Amino acid sequence: MKTIKIIACCVLLAGATGLQAAVGGVPAQLSALQARHLLVRTGFAPDQAEVDALTGQDTRQAVSELIRKAQAAKPLYSVPAFALQPPPIPYRLLKSKDEQQAMRQQQQREGLELKTWWVREMIETPTPLAERMTLFWHNHFATSQQKVISSQAMWRQHQLLRANALGNFRVLLHAVAKDPAMLVYLDGANSRKEAPNENFAREVMELFTLGEASQGGGYTEQDIRESARAFTGWSVEREDFSFRFRPAFHDTGSKTVLGRSGNFDGDAVLDLMLDQPAAARFIVSKLWKELVSPVPDAAQVERIAQRFRQSGYDISTAVRELLLGDAFWAESNRGSLIKSPVDLVVGTVRQFDFSYTDVMPFALKAAQLGQNLLVPPNVKGWPGQNDWINATTLLERKRFTEQLFRAVELKNESKMAPLAMGPGGRRIEAPAPDAMRPAQPIQQLQAELGAGKADGAGRGSNRQALRLLGRDGIMRVAEGMARITFDPDRWLAQYGGYTDREPSDELKSRLTQTLLAVPPTQTIAVGTVGVAYLRTLTLDPAYQLK
Repeated sequence: MKTIKIIACCVLLAGATGLQAAVGGVPAQLSALQARHLLVRTGFAPDQAEVDALTGQDTRQAVSELIRKAQAAKPLYSVPAFALQPPPIPYRLLKSKDEQQAMRQQQQREGLELKTWWVREMIETPTPLAERMTLFWHNHFATSQQKVISSQAMWRQHQLLRANALGNFRVLLHAVAKDPAMLVYLDGANSRKEAPNENFAREVMELFTLGEASQGGGYTEQDIRESARAFTGWSVEREDFSFRFRPAFHDTGSKTVLGRSGNFDGDAVLDLMLDQPAAARFIVSKLWKELVSPVPDAAQVERIAQRFRQSGYDISTAVRELLLGDAFWAESNRGSLIKSPVDLVVGTVRQFDFSYTDVMPFALKAAQLGQNLLVPPNVKGWPGQNDWINATTLLERKRFTEQLFRAVELKNESKMAPLAMGPGGRRIEAPAPDAMRPAQPIQQLQAELGAGKADGAGRGSNRQALRLLGRDGIMRVAEGMARITFDPDRWLAQYGGYTDREPSDELKSRLTQTLLAVPPTQTIAVGTVGVAYLRTLTLDPAYQLK
């Protein structure tokens, strides 16, 4: 019953803020709270240095600079080794079931390597907006490795999304439509004129460009069937998993799509979709829900959508308009969004500057909480918002921060190994000697990270990942978990606090504003000091909001 009340509290907190009318306007200069709000929504929870750097800046210039830096951003870390290898032997050429199973398992291990690489980039990047937008498009153009199998194809799609995250939506749409991972995922690779496959045609209209037909998409079932004919012949070269157009499979006949007739191919049909006003409205509405609030303002969406179309579908134009709109800065929209598992995990590590030797535990934790990167639940992606919170995930969310801070409170810091600096300026703890290796039983780790329904797309998929890693891999994860540390003295000192004292009323207020998007719902006991005070703040339902 208590858990149900907390879930209701999270949902009500988000709903109460997100449904109110926007009040106020765009600030001329950023206060510390406004800088934090901007950084939280355009990235992940920032550390204090990031907030200080933005405080006092002209708002419009700050927004433009965030976008400019994100557009120019490059990954901090080198390409994973598997992405540079020659393509593996095609699955159909493997002679035995054992070879096929071994190949699948290797691809899954490489997929986990890609997830770990990406989470590390998210945690350490100096340009989190680039990662935020890459994640947004990963959810928009949802593709799962469970069906695609090829880790190299997933890597190439990831790079495609990253390169165009704040570029041009028309370019991105055309590229994704021909992306081998997408063609395999939505069954377009085998679509022929004799039997056009409607999966991609349906989803590109409903989920990628126009929205649901019943919600103003403006298309019919006949439009879907005619579009499917236009996409025939778009295929994949199985030898190297590259795009290949097969003219013999393409339907060259006349087609009527969205009121226009002609000998259209797939590219022409995509452009017909983008000619519809519904396309810009749909994309802007999704960006609104990502950046502003759960319920878009129809009038403002229409205004921004017009600018979006006039710009030739420049994504940065839409993002800039949203970030410089009154609704983004309205007090009523603060805390109106529920953090995704990636928001929660990456944001917590960034904001408290946790040190670590390996980020794989963070990738597995996000999956356990319901967001398994590269494995969205279906072609619609993760629904987000209220769907992030249920009795199981809320308890696991609270356990995540509870365990991080409890470990700090109990850890004998004199035994910690020295720290080194990573490429992103983050503190990376040096590996400890063998005598300090964790003795956490494998079964305990499997229970810790493998809890939940074995649905493959979320928590349960970790059990499979742990099996694939083998004993050595599991010990790597266990050691990585044991080496996650936090320096509470240094962190509290930047606010004038101490680990062995109860914060003053002034400091309590500042810590609350730093960690929570809305006022706390629970009272912290008098006499709570240091790390325990921080831990208790992260257990408040308000910590689940942004």
